[in-house]
Amino acid sequence: MQRFHDKVIIVTGAGSGIGKATAERFLSEGGQVTLVGRTMSKLEEVAKRYSPDQVLIVEADVSNEAEVAAFVAGTKEKFGRIDILVNNAGVVAEGDVETLSTDDWRNVMATDLDGVFFASRSAMPHLKSSKGSIVNVSSVSGTGGDWGMAAYNAAKGGVTNLTRAMAMDHGKDGVRINAVCPSFTSTGMTQYMMGDEKLLARFNERFALDGPGKSEDVAGVIAFLASEDARFVTGVNLPVDGGMSASNGQPPQ
Repeated sequence: MQRFHDKVIIVTGAGSGIGKATAERFLSEGGQVTLVGRTMSKLEEVAKRYSPDQVLIVEADVSNEAEVAAFVAGTKEKFGRIDILVNNAGVVAEGDVETLSTDDWRNVMATDLDGVFFASRSAMPHLKSSKGSIVNVSSVSGTGGDWGMAAYNAAKGGVTNLTRAMAMDHGKDGVRINAVCPSFTSTGMTQYMMGDEKLLARFNERFALDGPGKSEDVAGVIAFLASEDARFVTGVNLPVDGGMSASNGQPPQ
């Protein structure tokens, strides 16, 4: 498929995991993609298989308002337009409100929530012009709580509801805003969990499908939401969770 031929896409956190898989999905379908991340070597690794005319690499931190404005402007300068923004960059810090440090709290909020706000605000005039779309990467942790993940839950909960608010505010401008809400997905961020057989077994009790998910599973849903196939879909926070949210929370019997 070439659904994104002549479309320009910005993907944050594009150097690894869901962001990398998403960037590669758009590129494979003909898109021109700005790869944004904090580690240049990872971005270069993603970009090396593609023509320089198809890819822009930007080393930036989405929590920095000026750097966000710069990569949005740089995308417009190189490609002439912006059609799709994927707000994927994120970090996590474990802890409850007693144990979380102020620095950890602020770092999670700055990256996971402020970054979505900064990028969406900067890109919005361009997306209005192109009648484009935003896909945010929230989480099942943004639709329900976890134990010991207070900052991440708060930030992703903010992304979930910000998605709804932006969808209502900008739908009449022709801009669609949706989010994906992955559950446990095999990425660099979760590798420390992959070797814990007991933990994996507990997760698999909750999945209706075999889990955990893969980055490519999430990337495919992001591509759908960004495409014309979803032209009448906005304000949705779509679980990509192997059926975990189908459960009422009771254990298997």
